[in-house]
Amino acid sequence: MDESKQFAEYKKQRETKYKADSKDRLSKILKKKIQTTMIGALSSIEENFGFLWNNNNGQLTKDQEAMKNLYNKIRSDILDKGNNQARNIDAELAQYEVEWLRYSIKMPVIQHPNN
Repeated sequence: MDESKQFAEYKKQRETKYKADSKDRLSKILKKKIQTTMIGALSSIEENFGFLWNNNNGQLTKDQEAMKNLYNKIRSDILDKGNNQARNIDAELAQYEVEWLRYSIKMPVIQHPNN
């Protein structure tokens, strides 16, 4: 195999790997965003409604216990649905070719008349 064919094959392999790495990178970013959304939603619920099931002395009333159980069910549902969507990301991305457009800067080269 001559050098030009070897170089073309090497370039093709690099491009294939780059696309696979780009897809993996996007998958990780999307999964993290879904996870952040789920945790943020749960945090907002706890922050605004936590008084319904929290008590300073540690003893919960029957109503507080019922609210805490309801919150735990909702929390579990939110996490299950979010995790299911996060798992679906890879199946969805499998239908696409992904290429990360990295940040790039083109610097002009200006030659001085002295050179």
